[in-house]
Amino acid sequence: MSFPRYERYKDSGVEWLGKVPEHWQVRRLRYSARLVTEKATQQTNPLALENIESWTGRLLPSETKFEGDGTSFRIGDLLFGKLRPYLAKAYLAESEGEAVGDFHVMRPSPFISGRFLFHQLINRDSIALIDGSTFGSKMPRVGWDFMANMVLATPPIAEQVRVADFIAQETAKIDALIEEQRRLIELLKEKRQAVISHAVTKGLNPDAPMKDSEVEWMASIPVHWRVLSLGRITESACDGPFGSGLKSDHYVDAGIRVIRLQNIRDGVFDGTDAAFIDPVHYADLGDHDVISRDLLIAGLGDERNAVGRACVAPSKIEPAMVKADCFRFRLTHDALPEFVAAQLSIGAPTDAGRLATGSTRSRIPVSKMSSRPVAIPSVEEQSAIVSYLGRRDAEFAGLRSQAELGINLLQERRSALISAAVTGKIDVRNYTPKEAA
Repeated sequence: MSFPRYERYKDSGVEWLGKVPEHWQVRRLRYSARLVTEKATQQTNPLALENIESWTGRLLPSETKFEGDGTSFRIGDLLFGKLRPYLAKAYLAESEGEAVGDFHVMRPSPFISGRFLFHQLINRDSIALIDGSTFGSKMPRVGWDFMANMVLATPPIAEQVRVADFIAQETAKIDALIEEQRRLIELLKEKRQAVISHAVTKGLNPDAPMKDSEVEWMASIPVHWRVLSLGRITESACDGPFGSGLKSDHYVDAGIRVIRLQNIRDGVFDGTDAAFIDPVHYADLGDHDVISRDLLIAGLGDERNAVGRACVAPSKIEPAMVKADCFRFRLTHDALPEFVAAQLSIGAPTDAGRLATGSTRSRIPVSKMSSRPVAIPSVEEQSAIVSYLGRRDAEFAGLRSQAELGINLLQERRSALISAAVTGKIDVRNYTPKEAA
């Protein structure tokens, strides 16, 4: 819905604010809030930047133990993350505690609504202005001198409360729509995994007679499929060099591509984070080469990225090699790497898990990885399954892209609405939730 404008405006004298409602006051932040500098003597409720969600100010749980006493804050104080302000991390305190780390702690004046001040600072225009003032290249910060002299437009206190109520009500509806889109993306992920799992263990013929695979996670498979170890369909295999032979210090801007764990996703090669070593150094490391359509398997995993996940090396990746804990399997002519990678990735949490060692991070040596069971149909049937999965994957990607676009548009709407409300570009004094509904 559209919202009305105020009847009369005046020039704020500030370029980024432009015209503001005639009855609003234009003042510097230091007249609306003072900087709190009292050091805490103990830790009762420590908050760090990682505890605050960007742009929303929601608290996030953390098990991190913080060192240092920090700055004491009380209910109603506003914490603003001065480190990397483009992250827009601010929190309006609902309890007492200690701001540990890089915060400006502000205490609003009696004529300022903390909720209104929060939105004045956490909107796209203010953050852009603040971010442009930072100093330090690696760890940019905003100083209090700059923030204290920021010019803001502020209505009377009753109107501040009205604007803050409007923002809370409208953003709650937008946030609910965003959450629906996020749930849709998760459902699409689950559906995609189910489609892949069915195709690579049951095939595409629903009438095919089945047999017990004797592999726990596969259950039954078509009777004409063969179950054998990965090593039986492998011409050659290798892992990456361990020890000091290859470290991040050896990386250069161009040369031999190094395939690392972060490049191996579930059935997908992620090429966004590329690393290289010098060809001369590679020659001293031995045989760890990778060519296009090699099967790549992760020999190390955790709760988020399962050990044993696999993908296929993309075309024209040569010259390339695998790093430690990454395995290269070059398959025989009767096994398609795309099919095998999909099947291994689906079975990784269960099948690879039984072979792994380690508590927080699971590891499997290349010799044990070769013993993993695979169920293989004919090359023609593998090809048909791979083609089918390619079409379905394109469908899922399209639906996910639409959901992500919807989220981006809703987030832009949310940001624009807040900015318009706290700078007086729209008049929400007569707004009621019933009208918006």
